[in-house]
This record gives sequence, C-alpha cells and structure tokens, in this order.
Amino acid sequence: MVTPLTTTGASTALHTDAYEITMLRAALADGTAAHRATFEVFARRLPAGRRYGVVAGLGRLTEALQEFRFTAGQIAMLRAIGVADDATAAYLAEFAFTGNIDAYREGELYFPYSPVLTVSGTFGECVLLETLVLSILNADSAIATAAARMVTAAAGRPLIEMGSRRTHEEAAVAAARAAYLVGFTATSNLQAGLRHGVPVTGTSGHAFVLAHADERAGFAGQVAALGTGTTLLVDTYDTGAGIRTAIDVAGTDLGAIRIDSGDPAIEAARARTLLDSLDARGTRITVTGDLDEHRIAALADAPVDAFGVGTRLVTGAGAPTAEMIYKLVAIADAPGADAPLRPVAKRSVGKASIGGIKRASRELDDAGHAARERVVATPDLIGRTRPGRLLQVSVVRHGTVLHSPTPEEVRAHHRRAKTELLPRDLDLSPGTPRLTGAPAGRTP
Repeated sequence: MVTPLTTTGASTALHTDAYEITMLRAALADGTAAHRATFEVFARRLPAGRRYGVVAGLGRLTEALQEFRFTAGQIAMLRAIGVADDATAAYLAEFAFTGNIDAYREGELYFPYSPVLTVSGTFGECVLLETLVLSILNADSAIATAAARMVTAAAGRPLIEMGSRRTHEEAAVAAARAAYLVGFTATSNLQAGLRHGVPVTGTSGHAFVLAHADERAGFAGQVAALGTGTTLLVDTYDTGAGIRTAIDVAGTDLGAIRIDSGDPAIEAARARTLLDSLDARGTRITVTGDLDEHRIAALADAPVDAFGVGTRLVTGAGAPTAEMIYKLVAIADAPGADAPLRPVAKRSVGKASIGGIKRASRELDDAGHAARERVVATPDLIGRTRPGRLLQVSVVRHGTVLHSPTPEEVRAHHRRAKTELLPRDLDLSPGTPRLTGAPAGRTP
C-alpha cells in the first residue's frame, strides 16, 4: 500500500525537543542543512537481562510523520520564545519530509547495534525527526518486548491487555496496540479498538457487585444483560461462595469466572475443583492482578485458561524504554544530490557509535534458527553479498509511505521471526543476547 504524506489531523511537529530546532537554525546559517545525511536508530544494549528485543511503533511513526507539519501558531510560538529566527521560520513553514526511511519490520526481533531504522535526506529534515522517532519506537518496542515474553510464558493461553488505568491515557492506547502485535488476544481499551482495530473485551468490576444489595443480585443483573457467556468476577467477598453463587445464578453454561486476588495458583486450583464439582466443567478461569511474565510462567501447571495483564505490561515489565538512540552515521561535505557521503561516528567513552550506512540480514542454520545477524557498513557494503533474510524494508521513499502492513500481517511476521530463536533465547531468566547487530570487528 502506497500512502502519500498528507496532513489529515493535528500536527505532531512539536512532539520534539527545542535543540532540534536550534540545530536546524545553525545548520541553515552555515549551509549544513542542505547536505545529504543519514541517521540510524539502534540500541547499544538491551535492558538488563533481556535476550532479545521486539521492534514496534513503526506504523504509529509513519502515521505521525504524515502530520509532521508546522502550523502558523506553532511557528509564532517558536519565534516568540527565541528558538526560531526568520530563516528557520520560513523553512518550517514549508517543511515536509521528502527523504527515505528503511527499517526492520514491526514485530521483527532486534539485538544490540541492530540498525533498526535508517532515515536519509537532508541534514535539516532528518535532524528534526529525532525525538518523534525515538519517543514512539522506545515506548512501543519496550512494551512489545515485555508482551512477547509474556506470550512465551502463557504457552498458548489467551492474554488480555488491561493496563489503561496504570499509565498515561495515550500511552495506554499505544501499549494495547504493541501488545496485540506480538500475540496478546485483546485489550480492555476502547480507543485502541477504534484507532488500531485491536479486539476489545471486558465485562464487570467489583463496583458492579458492590452496587447491589448482595452478590447474587449483582450476578443476576449482569447475566440478564450480557447472557450466560459472560465472565463473573467472583472474589469481591469470598471466592468459594462467589463461585457457588455464580453457577447457581448463571447455570453450568457460565462462560468464565475471574479471580483478581490471592495466590493465583492456589485460587485457580480451588476454583477448578469447585467448578467441576458443580458440573461447570466448561466454565473458564481467568486470573488478573499484578501479573508479569514470571508469575505467568509460574502458573504453567495451574488450571488457568486466560490471563489479564495490566501494570507490569504498560510499564515494560521493569524496562519502560528500549534504550534506542538516533545517531548521525554519514553526511556529505557539500550540498547536492551527488555529493558523496562520509561515515561519521562518536568516540566518547561509553557512548561510541559505528559510522557508515548499515544493511542487515539474519542467517539461519540448517534447523531454521538464527545463527548470525550479519551487518555490513559502508564502504564495506559496496559489492558485498548479503546472505540470509534481509531485515530492513523500504518504508518511506521520497516522502511517500510504501510499507503499511495490517496488524494481522505484523502478528504473522512476529510469529515467524520468533520461531527463529533458540529455546535459550526465549528463556525468561536473566541472560545476555546471543546475537549482535554490530558489524564484525566494528563493535565500539
């Protein structure tokens, strides 16, 4: 699908930092703004203990890029606070990104120094995008990585995202999308359903039970409105008594019960035994309450049919950022489309980078497992073959979006990519990444 970058909604141009405008101002003054340049997004390291990362947010980024236009009011504000001068204001008034973006697909796995996203154009237009790119990719990739680990722990059992009340209202929508892309079944967030097409689910909270004279009346009201296929929250008072009342009211065809308190392994086992004794063998058990990948994995043998995950998911399960950075890796020394690009890199202690435009592929062994992430950088790139599965795709060309897969296509790609990992890569215990995206012999 080809999508032109046209403005259709609110501007995203000020979702940025002031120093990007001041860099542009200086670059316009000395001519650097017109020089061809390439920036690269990568992570020097993964969050502590993580063995792989998952790329997410690319679809949201291309949407935000379509709205990256500076309005008259925004430009007036930049001038009023002394950030933009006349030349900068004139540049911003006409700004539209006309460069190229190549990136790892959403749902793809990445490792330290993987060239997750490459932005090429003039220095002026590329430098403006840093904060927008990083704020989206860092947040969404952190959530997707945490969610992917939870999907592994759940071992095929459904996972519901329900963390909206534990984060910023817009972050909640993005988190629901990121979790869905890597295998979550649904979300409780209605805006995520409207905006991103994530399946939505939800039944009742403790307030509904407490609003009635007793638990029986609350259950009866819910079943009357929603049918016997609903999920009844049975732990408002006493879980065992709640289960008995639920089956008495809804019958043995009750869809599910939800347990939100106590030790989930113990409570689920007791609930399953009681439900079976009441001949409600088809009634499913959903557990919620401060779950993460480790608590879910600990319930591998528990009779739990589905999990609801909130706080730990939307906060990245302890890693709220993917720690990605946006660095200049090549620039021309003169304006013009034919001016050659010169590799550049930082050398500062602890923050060194690798210069040159990168291309990456993933080599597989005979069993189909990832054996190596092969990354080459200019000038090595010229004339070199690239065996294996190419990791970057063309996302934007000359300002036009070329790559906009559906959520289902992203989910399918993630499932395929994840099958390339070895069992030890999927281990939830702290470990180090087996692969690296650093070119051979070029790790800083």
